[in-house]
Amino acid sequence: MSNIKIELTQTPRQKPDLNSQLPFGKYFTDHMFIMDYTDGKGWYNPRIVPYAPLSLSPATVCLHYAQESFEGLKAYKTKDNKLQLFRINENFSRLNKSNKRICIPELDSELCIDAVKKLVEIDKDWMPTAVGTSLYIRPFIIATDELIGVQPSKNYIFMIILSPVGSYYPNGIEPIKIYVEEKYSRTAPGGTGATKVGGNYASSLLAQKEAAEKGCIQVLWLDGAEHKYIDEVGAMNVFFLIGDTIITPELNDAILPGITRKSAIELIRSFGVKVEERKLTIEEVAKAAENGELKEMFGTGTAAAVSPVGKLFYKNREIIINDNKIGNLTKRLYDELTGIQNGDLPDKFNWIFPIEGN
Repeated sequence: MSNIKIELTQTPRQKPDLNSQLPFGKYFTDHMFIMDYTDGKGWYNPRIVPYAPLSLSPATVCLHYAQESFEGLKAYKTKDNKLQLFRINENFSRLNKSNKRICIPELDSELCIDAVKKLVEIDKDWMPTAVGTSLYIRPFIIATDELIGVQPSKNYIFMIILSPVGSYYPNGIEPIKIYVEEKYSRTAPGGTGATKVGGNYASSLLAQKEAAEKGCIQVLWLDGAEHKYIDEVGAMNVFFLIGDTIITPELNDAILPGITRKSAIELIRSFGVKVEERKLTIEEVAKAAENGELKEMFGTGTAAAVSPVGKLFYKNREIIINDNKIGNLTKRLYDELTGIQNGDLPDKFNWIFPIEGN
């Protein structure tokens, strides 16, 4: 087990009702994984210990200059009570790409995968059992130098925590309303949009707040240079069915290379549907809607898997997509993707990582 030391808790945390509709990211399990880094020594002392607060100096560099990165994935329970992970290798590959962008030392992906498997195995009693539920996994790294100075830290902590979460769609999958943001930018060319770092999300909060005031659930982000090309929707990648072709923005340094996005593209192509990854303007989408060519729209991400969009609010007008109903392709994609994740469908793509011994 990659020399991971294990200290089990003597005072288990009180569990919520795991059969209830659990909120996202509110409850945390009994244990966490920690590993330290010091310049010249490398990553060392991997261990699983009881979940507890951290003790940090007020001058800790990550609190001031946001040198931190993170990932998000889920563990799923199958109908025969087996635990499994979905494309976890892709998560740690992406985490290392984020780390490189903000000068955090690279992690050993195999060690990280082992740590997740062991941590989930230890805290498997926290896994909810209702349909659509899962155990959310949050790996993250923070810079820990005690320094008020803008420079890469020489010390870091890598951690993994777990959180039982309810179904994203407790009442059934329903389309959402999206506000097209033309003022604020999520990121910009040359920025950190293609990485999972906290600053990307903090900068999105004001636009999301203003969108909510207009009755919209999320924001459709346009490019930071011209506010012309579509980037992402909220914290998800975005897809459009225009005519008989699925179109999604091509990856660049402003768009996160989503693992669910990658999986969706592979699945849709396996359906025999054409997929284009290219630049796409908001005006092209609006024109397609006017011409009756915009058939479906959806976002993809870890939390929701697939999220249908039924309405776009753009330039003070509302664009209705597929009569504000989930489209056939969107529904098929959701069913097949989640079916593979929870073990109801065969893993024909070799995406599943079983957790042994559970």
